Amino acid sequence: MKALTSLLTSIFLLTTSLAFSAASYAADPIETGTFNNKAIYGYDTVAYFTQNQAVEGNERITSEWRGATWYFSSTEHKVLFDANPLEYAPQYGGHCAYAMSRGRFVGIDEEAFEIYQGKLYLNYSKSVQKDWQEDRDGFIADANKAYDAEFDF
Repeated sequence: MKALTSLLTSIFLLTTSLAFSAASYAADPIETGTFNNKAIYGYDTVAYFTQNQAVEGNERITSEWRGATWYFSSTEHKVLFDANPLEYAPQYGGHCAYAMSRGRFVGIDEEAFEIYQGKLYLNYSKSVQKDWQEDRDGFIADANKAYDAEFDF
């Protein structure tokens, strides 16, 4: 009986910790794709700002933030991100900005990006990005509403 009680207590504690852990990430999920935990599919989020290009990260230079693994092409980029992740993280958890304006969570093409008003916006493809650029401010306003409503910010 004591062994059963101990087992049930362990299951309860594990379930509770998983629930709280999942809840903390569910509030602002990071797009990682289906079969991995790589933010921006392993691309260096800081490089978008410092090099204005999509640069693959190094699997040996990573940080954990909001339930995802962030990859960097240099230790300098990792240090910058670690000091202020909100400054470098993409908008909408790295989901497609255009799709978010429609209230949908859609993956991205790492090459379809834009730094606009100091923020990183990613899109599904370069052709979708062109559509998004035609009315950035309108799409951003709609995406902000959809994202905030989804996560009750």
